[in-house]
Amino acid sequence: MSTDNTKTPKSTPTEPTPGGSQTSPSDPKNDLKSLPMAEVQKQLESSPEGLTQAEATQRLAQYGPNEIVEHKTNPLLKFLSYFWGPIPWMIEVAVILSGAVGHWADFFIILLLLVANGVVGYTEERQAGNAIDALKDKLATKARVKRDGQWVTPASRELVPGDVIRLRLGDIVPADARLLDGDEIEVDQSALTGESLPATMQSGDAVFSGSIIRRGEIGALVYATGTDTYFGKTAELVQDAHTVSHFQKAVLKIGNYLIILAVALVAVIVAVSILRGDPLLTTLQFALVLTVAAIPVAMPTVLSVTMAVGARLLAKKQAIVSKLVAIEELAGVDVLCADKTGTLTQNALTLGDVFSLEGVAAEDVILAGALASRAENDDPIDLAVLDGLSDPKDLRGYTVTHFEPFDPVHKRTEATVTDADGTTFKVSKGAPQVMLELVSNGKKVNTAVDKAVNDFAARGFRSLGVARAEGKNGGWRFLGVLPLFDPPRTDAKTTIATALAMGVTVKMVTGDAIAIAKETALKVGLGTNILDAAGLGDSKKKETAKTGEAIETADGFAQVFPEHKYHIVDVLQQRGHIVGMTGDGVNDAPALKKADCGIAVSGATDAARAAAAIVLLTPGLSVIIDAIKESRRIFQRMNSYAMYRIAETLRVLLFMTVAILLFNFYPVTAIMIVMLALLNDGAILSIAYDKVHYRNEPEAWNMRLVLGIATVLGVVGPIAAFGLFYLGERVFNLGHPQLQTLMYLMLSVAGHLTIFLTRTRGPFWSIKPARILWMAVLGTQAVATLIAVYGLFMTPLGWGWAGFVWVYAIIWALLSDRIKLLAYRILDPASKRSRKQSTAHDSTAFYSGTDPRDPVFHDNTECPYGLEIKNHHNDRPGTGHRRRCDWCAQHDQPLVGSNADAS
Repeated sequence: MSTDNTKTPKSTPTEPTPGGSQTSPSDPKNDLKSLPMAEVQKQLESSPEGLTQAEATQRLAQYGPNEIVEHKTNPLLKFLSYFWGPIPWMIEVAVILSGAVGHWADFFIILLLLVANGVVGYTEERQAGNAIDALKDKLATKARVKRDGQWVTPASRELVPGDVIRLRLGDIVPADARLLDGDEIEVDQSALTGESLPATMQSGDAVFSGSIIRRGEIGALVYATGTDTYFGKTAELVQDAHTVSHFQKAVLKIGNYLIILAVALVAVIVAVSILRGDPLLTTLQFALVLTVAAIPVAMPTVLSVTMAVGARLLAKKQAIVSKLVAIEELAGVDVLCADKTGTLTQNALTLGDVFSLEGVAAEDVILAGALASRAENDDPIDLAVLDGLSDPKDLRGYTVTHFEPFDPVHKRTEATVTDADGTTFKVSKGAPQVMLELVSNGKKVNTAVDKAVNDFAARGFRSLGVARAEGKNGGWRFLGVLPLFDPPRTDAKTTIATALAMGVTVKMVTGDAIAIAKETALKVGLGTNILDAAGLGDSKKKETAKTGEAIETADGFAQVFPEHKYHIVDVLQQRGHIVGMTGDGVNDAPALKKADCGIAVSGATDAARAAAAIVLLTPGLSVIIDAIKESRRIFQRMNSYAMYRIAETLRVLLFMTVAILLFNFYPVTAIMIVMLALLNDGAILSIAYDKVHYRNEPEAWNMRLVLGIATVLGVVGPIAAFGLFYLGERVFNLGHPQLQTLMYLMLSVAGHLTIFLTRTRGPFWSIKPARILWMAVLGTQAVATLIAVYGLFMTPLGWGWAGFVWVYAIIWALLSDRIKLLAYRILDPASKRSRKQSTAHDSTAFYSGTDPRDPVFHDNTECPYGLEIKNHHNDRPGTGHRRRCDWCAQHDQPLVGSNADAS
């Protein structure tokens, strides 16, 4: 046998389909999974006798091991990458300058925060790196291989194209292979394709690495190994899927904004001080402290802690978060791509409405089918038929004296039965065409049976014919057809409707045929605009605008490969959507990792869990709704803190800069700035536990709004501070040391009151703050007040002036709150309109503790928000636009949703 070094052409893996047929986006003439076996053997230079050990060794060097090649990043370099970027650079400069001038307290505190940020980020990312390991664990570890005419069991990693392997019941297929001569086998490919039933495979069919043999035994010729396999391509997609979270982008934008501002203002202060002849060392030390105060040193930590607290809350709801940034991404998800099998459906066959011939009761058809089934065989079809009995006791009066299981020759089961009266008869079930050939009345009923089977097929049902024969040798008579389908989860329809009401469009993604996809979509409340994924490109193709729009507006996708799932997510992301993806199989792993928020459902494979950002521990999708609500609350907390941090930085920088430039006076000392930063940032960690209300629309970092509101509050703050400065210096004639203490207390108290303004879009009293938040604020400000009153590191102020500062700060906080509301109306007028619509039934609902839009609020009789779940309508498939429910339409209630104005 020749052993030349010509490498076998790589084949594009395809997704197996029921019955062993193969489909593929492309099917080149040299595709080893579809060529005639004689041609395959010729190209592989092999035969049913296998390879010699020498040939196998040479090919192993040529093709490489039968394993997934990992592209690992050096752990140290990965860790160091978290210290690279605008905010880390600022913090690192502050650490260096603190050490240079001997401010060791600042040095160690800032260094600790810097290292903590890096450790938290590295730990999160490392959790996500387990997808490839999980995929590798799914591969078979040993294989039965024919080498030198003998059967041996080397490690599966030593398999090469051209090897002949033996596949038996329970084996995991170790590589992509073509079946040699032998009886039919059944192969479980559910983890690869999502297909509920084992696929029946015959000689010449292709079987794929990672699938499991459920029935039979046969030889096979290996044609692809390692990353050339269907399984390996999936693993490579997982490795190639990398996304930068919107949270990371937002932090970067905030950091850039503060850096530019801080550097510019500090540079002005230093330049003016030098021109005035101020001592250089004093100027540089003060500039350092001011820079430290301006740097959002604690911002990454506070935001990470907020998400970590949220992750613990989600864990109580049976949703485990493996990547903290996924919480922020989930809050913004506006398209949820849901895998059908095992996610929207139960992944278990169920009997549908039976077709029976005239004069035959449907119950008799089910009974005959059940008698021709055996529960102990644990066959999905048999179990579905038995479950179709109205009462399992119906079988008690019958004794099965002989049972013939399904075999590839007869393609049906058969049972000889004796009833309670001693009458003997036979029953059989199998493919309708086989049963029609068996029965004596086949020609008479053929038209009616074909019509029933075709109707069931159009709806995505699998059909079984049932027949009965009287006596042991009587003629067979056709009774009817049993339709089998994978039923939706009980909560799927409600979950989808609720998701739509919350502004999240659900798109079904499945490897099943279009007919099955449309039937399932209809049952779960989705539209039936299902695209055939065979017309889509692969993960590297750039779609046209027309195809991109078709993907965007589709209700679902059928006949999908892993490459398609990945590609669908990619196209939706390119069109500006935040995409969530649910799944449970190996074939879902690439898209789960590519998605902004990958969600592995209950019972998912290890590969899917490792690739996902969130793992659900309970069945069904309803927990996703809870997770979305909680993530939106967490987002509100992070948004509040970001506004607060920016506003406070502006307050201190602007006040200090203007005071130095205009009055040639340092209004606070360096130690006062350090104390401000420590007290305020320390207490603000409690915002992670704050009470907030989620919004019924996807969240997104609106940097124009965040920076706009923060800037307004950051400018109002210095105005208030200069008002107090004027009163202290010009009206009450305080000395400079006491005036500095006065301004320190003002900046501390007024600064912390700002958090109560940024945490709500409405008046500050509209949402009651969490107890831990207001206690932390009061606690730190009590400490700040005592420091100012008794003069720790500063001139004592006394209780009278301290009380005056508190009253002054509170008055300005109330005024600032009204200015904030005006700023929202100017910067975000669309939000105001949306709130008016959403509160059409209840003007206090936007700020109330119970949101009427919550699905548990609806009772089928009235809809306080125009979103009654059971009668909910989708205005335009794929867009998430909403109409009134039936109750609201009858009572002439206003429209609710993003199409309200247009309508």
